[in-house]
Amino acid sequence: MDGESWVPQPFSPGPPGGAGGGGGGAGSGSGESPRGGRGAVLLHPEVLDLDEDEDDLEVFSKDASLMDMNSFSPLMPTSPLSMINQYKFEDEPDSKDLFITVDDPESHITTIETFITYRVTTKTSRGEFDSSEFEVRRRYQDFLWLKGKLEEAHPTLIIPPLPEKFIMKGMVERFNDDFIETRRKALHKFLNRIADHPTLTFNEDFKVFLTAQAWELSSHKKQGPGLLTRMGQTVRAVASSVRGVKNRPDEFNEMNDYMGTFSQEINLIDKISHRIYKEEKEYFEEMKEYGPIYTWWSASEEDLVDSLKGVASCIDKCCKATERRIVDLSETLLPVVHEYVLYSEILMGVMKRRDQIQAELDSRVEALNNKKAEKELLTEEIGKLEDKVECANNALKADWDRWKQNMQNDIKMAFTDMAEKNISYYEQCLATWESFLTTQTDLHLEEISEDKP
Repeated sequence: MDGESWVPQPFSPGPPGGAGGGGGGAGSGSGESPRGGRGAVLLHPEVLDLDEDEDDLEVFSKDASLMDMNSFSPLMPTSPLSMINQYKFEDEPDSKDLFITVDDPESHITTIETFITYRVTTKTSRGEFDSSEFEVRRRYQDFLWLKGKLEEAHPTLIIPPLPEKFIMKGMVERFNDDFIETRRKALHKFLNRIADHPTLTFNEDFKVFLTAQAWELSSHKKQGPGLLTRMGQTVRAVASSVRGVKNRPDEFNEMNDYMGTFSQEINLIDKISHRIYKEEKEYFEEMKEYGPIYTWWSASEEDLVDSLKGVASCIDKCCKATERRIVDLSETLLPVVHEYVLYSEILMGVMKRRDQIQAELDSRVEALNNKKAEKELLTEEIGKLEDKVECANNALKADWDRWKQNMQNDIKMAFTDMAEKNISYYEQCLATWESFLTTQTDLHLEEISEDKP
């Protein structure tokens, strides 16, 4: 996540005995690994989009914004200096004053729908909060609303990703435990990333989300712009997008180029990592059947009992190590890589919104030059748009550097943790088989000494 285009190499473990990082179906997303016999939830089997009403089968949202992509909050100051200062990120001491936990998923069944709510607990020492602790329950559509409001108020800041909406084909249980836990972790991370952001953390809608009871939140949601207003904003955004940007600054061209490469590589790593995860699980299932065969065989081979039982024991130990490795893969690497797959799509959207703001300014300047409208009116409008573009540019530049640093730290930590887990795994398997060889050598020496007269 620094300035250079550092791209991590794909992780390719390859279990002992042959299963590597090769072929197999591609997968994506984060999954929980099997514990106590439960199957893991993969995020990239075939998926089906749900209707807007079915908001509760999401595990990381690729396109959660239903808001205007080309508007700033009406409360935003119009002075260029005040707008720039709003997004000036200072290096502040690490004094965290907002702690958020998402837990306790709860299923709700009504006559028309079934959905999951989560408990959101907030502890804070901030003076703008009425209390030091809040506890509310939220469902996915509430998180979706929050993300949309943040994008509406800060169109060129990088809003963290939400869980995707999907339903897996052939899933027996609509809300199985692994699925819900994966989503809970993603929602927890979403809120805490907002809380750690130097600007988003002070957003008023974020505060309402954390503190308002369900009926209060419902009332607050209705205070947004009307349908006709949103449609007008959307039409203007589409028109600006069609016109395009004539003179995008070089630094934003570089950002676009960087994200093109980053998106391609992170998607490939995500695909390969999930293929490896799938093959590791298949290898683990084969190992569980493989070991007992040696035990059964030993019952009919009196002279090979010790050797056969020794092999069975080694396979059993390696099987347990493989199971731990699958858990580590699903908890350490896969969620981080997939989150940045989603981040890459969010960044593309942020840059598109920046371009839309600039395209709107370009069109007004062109109209002024062609004298297609009143000069005084256009001059005033151009001044406001210039402020808006400057604010958007400064916001994106500041947040871009912050995001890249966080991304690099997250990716490096994920791969470092995975490397340590792999070393531990192979050392355990190596020690297991070396111990077997030692016992077999000792048995052979005993047999030789017994055969001597």
